[in-house]
Amino acid sequence: MVLKQASQRCERKPVIQSKAGWSLFGALLLVALSGCETMDGLSCGSDGQRAVQEWVYFGTETPSGSVTSEAWTRFLGEVVTPQFPAGLSVWQASGQWRAASGAMVKEPTYILSLIHPNDPVTNKAIQDILSSYKTRFQQEAVLRVTTPVCTSL
Repeated sequence: MVLKQASQRCERKPVIQSKAGWSLFGALLLVALSGCETMDGLSCGSDGQRAVQEWVYFGTETPSGSVTSEAWTRFLGEVVTPQFPAGLSVWQASGQWRAASGAMVKEPTYILSLIHPNDPVTNKAIQDILSSYKTRFQQEAVLRVTTPVCTSL
């Protein structure tokens, strides 16, 4: 699978010095704005499809201990996989973040990677997964990173 990440940015700082420059300015502005057409989306070419890549970070420290690998596997099988039966990737990492209390929390983390269409049904499914994890494992937060990508197989 080939992924391209959106990184196009457009910055416009036009300078107008005289009324005669208005028509030139208008033409340049039109060209500049048309070049920003893909700022909120991607141009994936003829062999690519637009999609969204999600990286979701699930911390494992809880008020009563840690999320065990067995509990994580059960959560993945019961909650995540039914929503994304076409496939997903998971790996472990070491993470840290600042809690609402201001304390630095260092903990083992599971990272879930999903690539899916950008639609309300899928977005709700991911929100439900995050809510379920927070409730089941008494989590203050679950980090979700969403990036527009192009995919091709």
